[in-house]
Amino acid sequence: FRQGIVIGAAEILALLPGISRSGVTMVAGLVRGLSHEDSARFSFLLATPLILAAGVLKIPDLFGPLGAGIGGQVLAGSVASFVAAYLAVRFLTNYFHTRTLTPFAVYCALAGAVSLVLLTV
Repeated sequence: FRQGIVIGAAEILALLPGISRSGVTMVAGLVRGLSHEDSARFSFLLATPLILAAGVLKIPDLFGPLGAGIGGQVLAGSVASFVAAYLAVRFLTNYFHTRTLTPFAVYCALAGAVSLVLLTV
């Protein structure tokens, strides 16, 4: 329970610009002794209530004037995003079963360095 609180609290760091929510929770899980696979699974499970809450907050907009005439597009987009998210989570949990977060860390470092150069020039 305590480890879950610490890992969940690490999500606060994602409020900082450029910090990945899933990345920071996976790293926190690894630091707390979880395997790569368990850390990734826990990170994805932490995202579920946030995504669900955001969707529930937008439902009234879809039935009001903002949603007029886009019901089909919303349904198609929702189904497509569900399928893509499901496949991505399955792929990543299988990937982390035998591999590490090193490629993700290298990508974040390179993207951060490039962004820093581009934004300070």
